[in-house]
Amino acid sequence: MDLYCQLQRKIMSTIPITPSSPASTVGREMALKFGENEGFLNALRKRVDDYFATSGKSRRDCWQMYVKTAIIAAWTLGSWALLVFVATNWWQALLSSVSLGFAMSAVGFNIQHDGGHLAYSRHRWVNRLMAMSLDLLGGSSFFWRKTHNIVHHTFTNVTGYDGDIDLGVLGRLSPHQPRYFFHRLQHLYLWFLYGFISFKWQYYDDFSGLITGRIGITRVERPRGADLAIFIFGKLFFLTMALVIPLMLHPPLTVLAFYFLTFFIQGVVLSTIFQLAHCVEEAEFPAAIGDPARIENEWAIHQVETTVDFAQNNPFICWYAGGLNFQIEHHLFPQICHLHYPALAPLVEQTCREFNVKYRHHPSVLSAVRSHYSLLRHLGKAESCQTPATESSATPAEVA
Repeated sequence: MDLYCQLQRKIMSTIPITPSSPASTVGREMALKFGENEGFLNALRKRVDDYFATSGKSRRDCWQMYVKTAIIAAWTLGSWALLVFVATNWWQALLSSVSLGFAMSAVGFNIQHDGGHLAYSRHRWVNRLMAMSLDLLGGSSFFWRKTHNIVHHTFTNVTGYDGDIDLGVLGRLSPHQPRYFFHRLQHLYLWFLYGFISFKWQYYDDFSGLITGRIGITRVERPRGADLAIFIFGKLFFLTMALVIPLMLHPPLTVLAFYFLTFFIQGVVLSTIFQLAHCVEEAEFPAAIGDPARIENEWAIHQVETTVDFAQNNPFICWYAGGLNFQIEHHLFPQICHLHYPALAPLVEQTCREFNVKYRHHPSVLSAVRSHYSLLRHLGKAESCQTPATESSATPAEVA
C-alpha cells in the first residue's frame, strides 16, 4: 500500500487522546473522532492515482527535487560563508545576514519539510537525512515529527488539540480561545513576535521536550538512542556554526547582533508562511463537541475547510515556499513531493466542487497577508468572543 494511503487510513481511524487538563480528567482516555468517510477522500485518491498512472511520474524521488536541494544548500552555505569570512563592513554583513535568513527558511520549506513527511524519497534513510537538515539549523527533527506530522496534520485548527494555533496568552488565533485585553493590539504586535519563533525552538521548545516530555500543549516521548545522539549532535553543530566559529573571527557584539538579525528574519518568514494557510478569515475553526469529542466532518473535508491556499500561480512563491502555498493539497497528500502540488490542485478543486466542499485560495501573498491581519484584528475584539455551549472541554493532544 502506498505510504500516503497508510497515513490517511490511520488518521481516519479513532485517534486516542489522553487529556492533560483539567485535573479532573487526567487519566481518563478520550478520543477525538471524525465523521464517516462519505466518498470524498476515495474520489480524491482515485483522481490522484490516475494522474500518476497516466503521467508516469513518480510521487517521490523527483530529479528536480535533488537539483533544488543543491541550489538551496549552496545558497545557505554561501550566505553563511560570506557573512562569516568575507563581509568586512556593516552593509555587506547586513546583506549576507538577510540572505542567510531567507535561505535557511527555504531549507525548512523544501528540504526538511518534504523529508520529514517522507515525501522526498521512497527510501526512508534519504527522508531521514533530509529531515535532519532541521537539526543542523538549530531545531529538532525528532520533536518536529511528533508535534507537526501527528498532531497538527490530524487536528488542524481544532482548539485544544492543534498546538500550531496555540500561542498561549500572547495571541488569540481561534474564536474558541480566551481573549485578554491586550489582544486588541495583536494584529500589530504579533508580526514582531513571529521573529522570535526560531529562538523559541532552538533554546526552549526542544529542551523542554527533552526534559519534561512536553512541547507547549502536546505531550511527546523523549528521544532515545540514535534520536538522542542526533539531537545532541545537531545542537552542538548549530552552536558551532552560528556562534563559536564567528566568535573566533569577529567581536562578540557584532556576532550577536547579526545572529539575532538572521534568525529574526527566519522566524518572521517561517511564521508568516505557515500562518497564511490556516489562520486567515476564510479558514474554519471547528469545535470538538460531545463526549467523547467529535468533529462533524470526515477527516479529508476537515483538512480542506480548515486550510487555504495562496499564490498558486506565482512561480517564485511555488518554488521558494516548497508547496506550502498549496497547503490543502499538502494536508490531503503529505507524502507526495510538493513539486506535484500545482498539478494536483485543479483535481482537488474539481472534486471539492462535486462534493460541495469549500475550496478556498488567495490569488496572492498580499491578499493572504491581509486576511491574516484581518483575522488577528477581529479575534482581538471583545465582540468576537464566541465559545459554543455545545463545545466539549477540548483538551490538549497527547502523543505517547
